[in-house]
Amino acid sequence: QVQLVESGGGLVQAGGSLRLSCVVSRRLFSINYMGWYRQAPGKQRELVASISNGGSTDYVDSVKGRFIISRDAAKNMVYLQMNSLKPEDTAAYYCNIVPALVNYWGQGTQVTVSS
Repeated sequence: QVQLVESGGGLVQAGGSLRLSCVVSRRLFSINYMGWYRQAPGKQRELVASISNGGSTDYVDSVKGRFIISRDAAKNMVYLQMNSLKPEDTAAYYCNIVPALVNYWGQGTQVTVSS
């Protein structure tokens, strides 16, 4: 059974940091690209960071230099380290493969950044 479970969100002041975690079922972890997505109220869901099996990463311009995506094959985990958070980073964050599949969306984890 495919499963992705996100955790680590919370309320943080602008300039603060959070680390998001995603447990990925073994079957999915072998997929080449994993990604973190976010959806803010009234906006479309967007891919903010992706990572390949080989460790190649890519980021949307708005988070470059602030967010770091990583994966741990031994633990079937994908992480998103978020630094220098801004109020505009407020959103629900999800992990999924890249490109995302509808059936794989989990509950997400809420990140709220106060100014």
